[in-house]
Amino acid sequence: MASMAVQLLGFFLCLLGFGGTVVATVLPQWRSTAYVGSNIITATAFMKGLWMECVWHSTGIYQCEVYRSLLSLPQDLQAARALMVISCITSVLASLVSVMGMKCTRFARGSLIKSPLVLSGGVCFICAGLLCLVTVSWTTNDVIMEFYNPFLSNGMKYEIGLAVYLGYASACLSLSGGLVLCWSSCAHRSQAPHHMQRNQPTSAPPAFNNIYPPAPPYKPPEALKDNHAASLCSLSSSGYRLNNYV
Repeated sequence: MASMAVQLLGFFLCLLGFGGTVVATVLPQWRSTAYVGSNIITATAFMKGLWMECVWHSTGIYQCEVYRSLLSLPQDLQAARALMVISCITSVLASLVSVMGMKCTRFARGSLIKSPLVLSGGVCFICAGLLCLVTVSWTTNDVIMEFYNPFLSNGMKYEIGLAVYLGYASACLSLSGGLVLCWSSCAHRSQAPHHMQRNQPTSAPPAFNNIYPPAPPYKPPEALKDNHAASLCSLSSSGYRLNNYV
């Protein structure tokens, strides 16, 4: 029962991480305008994401434009797109594998394949969390390097957006949930041999020979020869004749 609760906890953590990864991938707030220097008060704010670029006006109106050409994008943005998409796909596969391997499901109930399936799902969730973590860390490094670049004007500098922080939280949830699933699978494997040993009998079954005694040894006909009565031929051969007694 405790192992099932641990698996459910890890799975829900992974689901939260997966949902956060999808939201962070779609949101355009990866980079937002930095309010430094003479740009402290402005009527517009620019935001850049993986798929679109948005402008926020002080009147509360959003205007977004999707990137039309993939080849015209910088290489770091293309790599970030690919890593986040792969992370989402890996999380989907990990969810399916984990559901089939969890104890609360009917798939392959009582089979030895349950534990390896949970372990595989946990490893996939860890890989998905690492991919998301690498992407947001890479973006954070680029934003910081551009912010402290003295050759860029203040209007071209950006700050870390909300989607990056959400990506960090989602990566941590996916990593934590994957580790919990892997730990529950390893703990179940370590407990299985002890359970099998406890169910084994303490003493060996009695031998077959103790229940049924062995058969008596076989005696050849020569050993039973002396038990027969003496014949007439044998009496005559010993020196006595029947006529002496008649």
